[in-house]
Amino acid sequence: MVRRLTSGMVLLSTLIVLTLLSRPARAADWPNYRGPTHDGISTETDWSSDWGASGPKILWRKSIGVGFATTAVAEGRVYNMGNGDKKTDTVYCFDAKTGQELWQHSYPCPLLPNSYEGGTLSTPTVDAGKVYTLSKIGDLFCLDAASGKVLWHKQLNKELGFALPTWHFSSSALIAGDLLLLNMGTAGAALNKTTGELIWHNGKDKCGYATPVPFALDGQPCLAIMSEVTLFVVRQTDGKRLWQYPWKTSYEINAADPVVLGNRMLITSGYKHGCALLEFTGAGAKLRWETKAMSMQINSPVVRDGYVYGFDENIVKCVRLEDGAEQWADRSLGKGALMMSADGRLILTSDKGELVVAKADPAKFDVLARTQILPKTKCWTSPVLANGRIYVRNAAGDFACVDVGK
Repeated sequence: MVRRLTSGMVLLSTLIVLTLLSRPARAADWPNYRGPTHDGISTETDWSSDWGASGPKILWRKSIGVGFATTAVAEGRVYNMGNGDKKTDTVYCFDAKTGQELWQHSYPCPLLPNSYEGGTLSTPTVDAGKVYTLSKIGDLFCLDAASGKVLWHKQLNKELGFALPTWHFSSSALIAGDLLLLNMGTAGAALNKTTGELIWHNGKDKCGYATPVPFALDGQPCLAIMSEVTLFVVRQTDGKRLWQYPWKTSYEINAADPVVLGNRMLITSGYKHGCALLEFTGAGAKLRWETKAMSMQINSPVVRDGYVYGFDENIVKCVRLEDGAEQWADRSLGKGALMMSADGRLILTSDKGELVVAKADPAKFDVLARTQILPKTKCWTSPVLANGRIYVRNAAGDFACVDVGK
């Protein structure tokens, strides 16, 4: 009997190990805007930036239409969005390894250029076998992640009365438990992620352009939400406003996500407004410092070892977190975009379609690799590193997958 039990346990253990080995690694998936930790930093470190003169291998390229949506990657599938004919948005799903198109979902949406090319703004969000997308005029879709089948659809502007901001909706969906959270209305809104039912909102006035950032405050799950002219902190469960901080910018554009660092919060906006570090409690926030050294118009900064890396409009910079003092500046990338891997390598795109890797070094802009990946047209969308591949796209819709696996 003991021998039978032992043999059974060995067989069970062997089956478990084989099952685990047969599954592809998903630890480095990037299922939502700014990644699973909502700070633009990938946990992935086992990737190569030693490309040599020939540059990295391009696994595949696609044309996905005009837009600025970034990439979501989950369970071996890649999602992005674009506007192909000035009147139709399309959500695309590709096989991450081969680039084979698995499905697409299209719906009416005008291009709506306004001092920029127009097209898609928000990024798909993948959660529990579903993908959530938001159009700039308020079409919120819940799609089956494997097939693209529409599970539900809400028109948040017309059906629910949320006012369109000047440059239209751009928040990506944040999933927390059963809630789907958006920067929508005065200070955020929550829907049931399974049904699309509205759970709470904080008024239906014009919203800002950033995505809600989750964090804990006094043991409660909360959200940092950039409205048109104010930073709001609200309770996640019911939307109760806990405190707010005024942050008015030119054209009422707050597009960069806040970065939460313990009991401090870094905020930044473009048009030479600059950035600020706030120190907060459950009762409110006080200003630690404010500087014009880093004004991020569209993208969001990353922080490592007490230093902030980001774009001051069209200049990539490093500033010290403690006091906002500028450490260095480089003008060679123009108005680009960035993210970072956990080992301190910055992954940047220039506004002319170059892919650049540099050390997150407060002493200098230390470039490790640089190569032309996309056509030399506007490229303001953040690159994405996931499972040994980097995904980049430009405003025109040129979309590429680069092999950086070891």
